[in-house]
Parts: sequence; structure tokens; C-alpha cells
Amino acid sequence: MITWMQRHRKYLVITIWISTIAFIGAGFVGWGQYNYGDKAGAVAKVGSISITSAELQKSYSNLFNQYNQLFQGKFDEKQAKQFGLQRQALRQLVNQALVLNLSKSYGMVITDEELWNVIKSQPAFAKEGTFNKAAYAETLKQNHLSIKEYEESMKKELLIQKTLYLLASGNKAIEENAIANALGVADKINYKILTPSMISLTPTETELKALWEKNQQKFKTSPSYDVSYVTQKPITSTPSAKEIGDYYDMNKQMLKDATGKVLSLNDAQPMIVTALNEKATEKEALRLYIDYKKGSLKSGMTAQKATVTAEASPFDPELTKEIATLNDQKPFLKPRKVSNEYVIIKLDKMNPERTKTYEEAKTNVIALYMSEAKKTKLQELAQNSYKTFSGTSSDFITRKDSSKIAGLSAPEGSEFLTKLFASKQKQGFITLESGNVIMYNVLEQKLLQDKTLADGNAVLKLKGSLLDQGLIKALESKYPVEIYVEGI
Repeated sequence: MITWMQRHRKYLVITIWISTIAFIGAGFVGWGQYNYGDKAGAVAKVGSISITSAELQKSYSNLFNQYNQLFQGKFDEKQAKQFGLQRQALRQLVNQALVLNLSKSYGMVITDEELWNVIKSQPAFAKEGTFNKAAYAETLKQNHLSIKEYEESMKKELLIQKTLYLLASGNKAIEENAIANALGVADKINYKILTPSMISLTPTETELKALWEKNQQKFKTSPSYDVSYVTQKPITSTPSAKEIGDYYDMNKQMLKDATGKVLSLNDAQPMIVTALNEKATEKEALRLYIDYKKGSLKSGMTAQKATVTAEASPFDPELTKEIATLNDQKPFLKPRKVSNEYVIIKLDKMNPERTKTYEEAKTNVIALYMSEAKKTKLQELAQNSYKTFSGTSSDFITRKDSSKIAGLSAPEGSEFLTKLFASKQKQGFITLESGNVIMYNVLEQKLLQDKTLADGNAVLKLKGSLLDQGLIKALESKYPVEIYVEGI
């Protein structure tokens, strides 16, 4: 394997950087829910290396933050979902694991000395220009990382870099020029956007039922909770002068005006009355909680009923989450303040999720049918039209000109241009994560005079970020990749 890689490295260097450029401009999909198979605790296994859910979350978060910076803080979960961030995060981890398998097969390691040389050189861990262990520990703590976790992660990263170094050309200028040329290409294109709204469909009942039967497990009800609850209304009494005075003496240092000056007893009295009534209300709510648990509510007090789901609840989201933690062994929730009242909740029955009947799922089935059918029809339309269509002609555009593609949002434009510049076809069509399809015809291409020159640091970063697809395929044939995640 190593011999093969070294023999072909002259060609791999160029394609690695070109595919890396494509990766940098790509859009990603948002973090979704996933289910595990029999391999609890792992989302994938590559050769002998397992990929954990924590690693997938971290990879996703890193990519999301990068794109949030790229879009100046305007990159949200909806855009991430449209762009395939979750798949990209998992692909990144799989690629890394493939290289680590190769490293292991040749007995390559990162020594403690190599690790510490890198750690000690990082400015984030320095104090007055010198590495400081206390600063090292504190910086990791602030980023919610343990020293062991960070150092294991660094060893993996360094081992990947060491392995990729086998592919490196001795002439860095060639690599820098390859990157500069890739960034400096501009295309003039003719393009036409096809959207799902162009397709009109009317599904039959037979088609819908067939789709429902095939995908029943996708259509489930949310878990619901039948609850009873009682409410303690706010107490509005007039405390005695002694109660007011005693409270003032104990808490006057907390009773201050806007300038920080301690209020007089007379000026603080309205605040004290409010605080004493609040305390009395909370105390009475605790008494009500005990009576409710004992089944001895006062005469005339009746518990109200409600059915709670994550999507529909009479309570706020935080309280709804707490209700979902109740069970037969712990059916009561202690008094929780809602507005100016206290509510005590009891779980009567938990209704687990179940597969929806056809009638219950029909709205969702129609949406799925329309999405899949329109996607198929749009692909057929593009396949039959991309060689003869007449569309909008652009000026010369580069990968950075996503805003110049009329009819597409900036993220869609970025995704389109990334795929366009990665394509080897003069004419064709590109399907976006949003469902839109863009037919294109490259009219003219040129190399810009003011090409962005990639420096040595950029080269090194790119070496560690993505592998040439030919290498990936070779490694995949050697180390099996098993994915345990559904829906990615």
C-alpha cells in the first residue's frame, strides 16, 4: 500500500488539493436524530476502529462552527440540515479512521515527546511566552475537555498527519501553485434552476396506501402523558408590622435602590410584603403537594386533567421535559412556579409511541409521496433537458461568488458552485440538498490573474483535512466500513 501511494504521489498531490478545495466550499446537513443498531455506543466501525456518538457530535459541532463563521453568524440548524452537515461530519470521521487503520498496520505511533513538543508550542497554553501547565489545564477546562481526552485527540491528529506525510511532494511550490490555480479558476456559465414547485402531481389513494405500507415505521405518534394537576394561587395577605420589621432586619442588605443604597424600612415595605407573600405561597404549595400525594385534597378542590406531548402541552417546554421524566415509581412532580402560581403535577398514564394508522399518517404520507415523486420527476426533466435548455448567462464566476447566482440563496449558491467546480462535465445538472436542480452549460473558462496564493500553512492544514478520493477507495477496499446510524 505504502509503495503504491509513494509511486503515485505526484498525481495524488494535485487531486488531494483540488478535492480539498471542493470540500471547503461545500454545504453540510444539520444534526438530526439517529438510532443505534446492535452496536450500542458506536455510530460506525472502520476496520478495527470504532467511531463513537461523542466523536460524531464533536465533528458536527466543529463543522457547524466553521460554517457559522463563514456565514458571519447567520448559519443555523435549518441551513445545516439543507447542506448535509451530519453526513459530512460522519464522512470526515470515517476518512480519519481509514488512515488510522493504515497507521496501525505499519506500527506507526506518536511518542509522548512528539506530543508534548506540539502541545508546548501552542500559544493558547502559554503564559508570558512560555508554556504553562496551569494555563494548559485551565484552557482545556474552559473548553469542557479533560487533559486525557485532549491528548488522545491530539495523538490521533498527529498520527494522521504523519501518515499523510508519506504522500507529500518535496516541492511545496508545486502544491501551492496547484491550490492557487484551483482557487483562481473562473467559469462563465449558462444555467437554469428547476424547482419542485414546477412539478404538479395528484397521488391516488392506492399509491398513498402502498407508500404507507412500505414506510409504516417512519410514521409514529409521539409519546404522550395523561396528567392531573392542582394549582396554588398566590397569597395576598397583609403581614404584621413585626413580620415586616423582622424581615427587614434580616435582609436589609439585599434591599437597595438603583444606586446601591440600602432602602429605609418605609421605602422597602412594598418589596417586603411581596417577598413575604411569595414565601407564604410557596409554603402553602408544599402543603398542597403533601396533601395531593396522600390523596387528601381539601373539600371542593378538584385536580385538572391534561394530555401532554412534546408538540402540544399547556406547560412551558422545560416543565414539559420534566413531565416526560415521571414514571409509575415517581408519579408526582414537586411544586413548580408557573407565572405567579405554583402547579403540582401527577402522572396518571404514560402512552408510548406507536405506529400511526393510515388515516392518522395520511398527511405525512402525502408529504413524503410528493417529495419523493417530485424529486424523481425533476431528475427526469433535467436528464431530458440539460443538453438543449436555454437559461441565464452569468459573468465569470469563482467558487466564492455564491451571491451572483440569481434565484439561489447564498448557501445554495455555495453548494452549487462547489459541485460545479468539482465536476469534469462541460454540460450537466446538479441536484442540491434543498431539492432544487440546476442545469448548466460552461460557456467559457479562464484562469484569473490575481489568483489567491496558498501559503505553506494552508498547504499543511489542507493535508490534514481531506484525503484524495482514490486513496479513500483503496483504503475502503482494505478496511471494511460499517455504519450503525440510520438516516445519514
